[in-house]
Amino acid sequence: MGTYVWFPAFYAFIVCGYLAFFSGVLFPQAEAGCRERESPHCCTGRNNECFEYTKRKTVCYCDSYCQKTGDCCEDYRHVCQISAVACVVGPWGPWSSCTSPCGVGSTERSRLVTVPPRNGGTPCLDLKQRRGCFGNNDICSSAKEVAKILPDSFKRNFKDPWRRPHMLMKNEKLSYCVYMRVKQASAACSLNLWSAQLVRERLVCSECQSEAMATTDGCGGDGLQSTRTFWTAASVPGCHGSWVRESSSRNCSCPAYSVLFV
Repeated sequence: MGTYVWFPAFYAFIVCGYLAFFSGVLFPQAEAGCRERESPHCCTGRNNECFEYTKRKTVCYCDSYCQKTGDCCEDYRHVCQISAVACVVGPWGPWSSCTSPCGVGSTERSRLVTVPPRNGGTPCLDLKQRRGCFGNNDICSSAKEVAKILPDSFKRNFKDPWRRPHMLMKNEKLSYCVYMRVKQASAACSLNLWSAQLVRERLVCSECQSEAMATTDGCGGDGLQSTRTFWTAASVPGCHGSWVRESSSRNCSCPAYSVLFV
């Protein structure tokens, strides 16, 4: 009697197992993954919002960072990597001119992206390169000249009544003014009243008179446009610094409390 009851129950268990197996094969349960994502951008970069749930209710990801953490969805490779497009860049452009016309500077070059990466494709490599350079333009020799300056109280009065007629000098060269922006001044400059005005970021007018012009039509160390050059105060020991030439004008005279090129 007990045997008669056991066999139907056993056969019922076998039949149910086969039905469950074939129903799984013929009607597989949908596996959530990257294919169901509305946004295809989830294949690139690192984005914790690019996740789905598997049929086991565990979380899987569809961003490229999942390859490092090992938690990609099962269809990540099929959806993202098979359709991936690697970055393509163009050739390098020419190197730019050295940022410093005289001395140590830098130069750079760049290239453009012709095909941007998509669907987790290989990202773009460096689009800009930079390297050091040493500027040595023709003007560099002038940049090395150190200007010697004095206060405008040393300005000569060419209408000096004591000058004799036979002492008249040859044709005077026209003066010109150079406006310099002070970038650095030593501590010794503060020890004298006129040199104390040479403080950082102050715009100073320096006049080049005929006497200071030797064999050229300019004063030594009168600076270069937008380039740092150096100066020293001729009457104040230890007073020196640097400045940058901003502008200049011909046939002019600097206002009071300015400086002169020596």
